[in-house]
Amino acid sequence: MLFRSVPDAVIGHSQGEIAAAYFAGVLSLPEAAEVVARRSQALSALCGAGGMASVLLDAEQLHTRLQPWGEALSISAINGPSHTLISGHPAALEQFTAACDRDGIHVRPIAVDYASHSAQVEPLRERILDELADLSPAHSRIPLYSTVASALSADPLDTTKMDADYWYRNLREPVRFYDSVVERLAAGEHTFVELSPHPVLAPEIGRASCRERV
Repeated sequence: MLFRSVPDAVIGHSQGEIAAAYFAGVLSLPEAAEVVARRSQALSALCGAGGMASVLLDAEQLHTRLQPWGEALSISAINGPSHTLISGHPAALEQFTAACDRDGIHVRPIAVDYASHSAQVEPLRERILDELADLSPAHSRIPLYSTVASALSADPLDTTKMDADYWYRNLREPVRFYDSVVERLAAGEHTFVELSPHPVLAPEIGRASCRERV
């Protein structure tokens, strides 16, 4: 006998938000596949111009440390209470990594040569808006909580607004995954499942849960 569980809510991280939108019934499978493909094709225009790295610091500490690099580096994702991603120019990333090494702060480069969730994405805006103009996002069957910085809320997202502009912001703005998880914990959710071939967020969810119980 096959049992199928239906979650109380879904949360997506960066490109994973496309899968969340499909699972929640916001996008059809062809629409979700198109968003994935158009997003990836657009990012190819940025290849070689940027990079990303994982830093074991909370966002506030990291923001202070990034100030000397100005717009060359920025926070791209807040995954947990002490796990943050940065994006930016390769030379600036090298300088920042060297500074962290001197101070004993763990920094790990991510195997990409572009800087998503940073200002480098801005030239792609018109292309993404044009190529995804025909999307028809529906009301979700399952509450979907956004991790896009400008759409972050304690309330479920109005998923009819997951149009071309939303998917541009999904690629441009920082991913506020940790903040969204904290909101769900505060609302009483206690069981989280990460659906990924290489789960990396589950430990951060556990740390967030421990912090909220303290």
